[in-house]
Amino acid sequence: MTTDQDFPMDAPTATAIFAAKGIDLTPNKDRGVMKVVKRPVVDGEVPMIGDRVTIHYTGRLLTGETFDCSHSRKEAFSFSVGRGHVLKAWDIGVLSMQIGEVCLLLCKPEYAYGPSGCPNKIPPNSVVVFEMELLKFRGETLTEDGGIMRRIKVKGEGFVCPNDGATVNVHLEGSCGGRLFDCRDVNFIVGEAEDKGVPLGVDRAMDKMQKGERCILYLTPKYGFGSEGSVEYKIGPDKDLVYDVTLKDFKQAKEYWEMDLKEKLDLADGVKNKGNQYFKAGRFYQAVIQYQRIVSWLEIEHIRGKEQQRVEGVLMTAYLNLALCFLRIKEFSQVVENCNKVIEYEKNNEKALYRRGEARLLSNEFNLAVADFQQVLQVNPTNRAARAQISICQSKIKEHNEQDKKTYANMFQKFAERDAKVGKLKKKRDESSINGVVGVKRWRSSQDHLPSI
Repeated sequence: MTTDQDFPMDAPTATAIFAAKGIDLTPNKDRGVMKVVKRPVVDGEVPMIGDRVTIHYTGRLLTGETFDCSHSRKEAFSFSVGRGHVLKAWDIGVLSMQIGEVCLLLCKPEYAYGPSGCPNKIPPNSVVVFEMELLKFRGETLTEDGGIMRRIKVKGEGFVCPNDGATVNVHLEGSCGGRLFDCRDVNFIVGEAEDKGVPLGVDRAMDKMQKGERCILYLTPKYGFGSEGSVEYKIGPDKDLVYDVTLKDFKQAKEYWEMDLKEKLDLADGVKNKGNQYFKAGRFYQAVIQYQRIVSWLEIEHIRGKEQQRVEGVLMTAYLNLALCFLRIKEFSQVVENCNKVIEYEKNNEKALYRRGEARLLSNEFNLAVADFQQVLQVNPTNRAARAQISICQSKIKEHNEQDKKTYANMFQKFAERDAKVGKLKKKRDESSINGVVGVKRWRSSQDHLPSI
């Protein structure tokens, strides 16, 4: 980084330096953000729109006075670049930098603090200079588990994104280990991309993209072709994928507030059948998408009479199907949550109680699982599966208790051994102390016959 001695201390000098050596970074070339590289980096990658970047910076007026500095706080600053969360000059400047690069940015007011400035720090309409160092950057994660990461190469138009059920027209280029295996234009319905050989990760990224956007998607196996791989594309199991995706156009599906109840119920039947097809094919994540669409349409409906019973019936089926899907993908908290929703409608629903019991058994909540399976038997005493599950739970509880006994027995034995060892050491020290005292007394006694000096 620079020091104050490196920094031009007057406006004419600074302006002259940037005019001679600076690069105009602004899209319309109005010289609003001029860049001078102080520490270059050769052949490094630059951030893309939406990347999470981390920088150190120092902001100064043209007098050389520092008004802000991350170093003085001993803490680097992070933000999503190109999203309008920071000064325009920062979004523009950082997108041109490589990791390790240090540069100076001369920023006109319209790209910095504008006509208002910053009270007590930056006068109105001030030209400012930022010294910036790019420390690191990473792509934008689109899922909580980090399984889909996006980097935007070309920003899209507007703010509208495809919704579930929208028809999209995209250009795809898929690669695995550097090998291009898929390159095509394809239309698909969001939530049903699997039907066109498009992996789940691409499908799930659609609702974050705008028309005209081009992005790179990095997919873990869960969002790619999973543990099965793809015979068609000659991709083995558990492979990471990279997709270059351009959203060329799309047509929105109707949102839930645009549909009346009859239309929702009519659509729900087809969507449920689609979800069932995915479930039977082992495509549990894709099935979840379909069942969740039904829930999003009907969960907010508040009606009475016969229609209420029909809506509740459709919803309970969707919740039960979701619970079954989440059992298969081992998301047990989601199983319990969806079963609870069914039980709110129907206290003694046999399937909901049984599936909740399964989830609790697999989560090692044995006592709760036993309670669920016992309630199943109260509803249907002939349910052999529930009786068998109770036996399994009881065996697990017994194993768990025996393991606890062993653990505590070992723990207590170690404590006893430690106490015995401490006792022996204490006894030894006490004996040493007694022997020492006796020895001193004997020595003093032996000195009593000596003459005084």
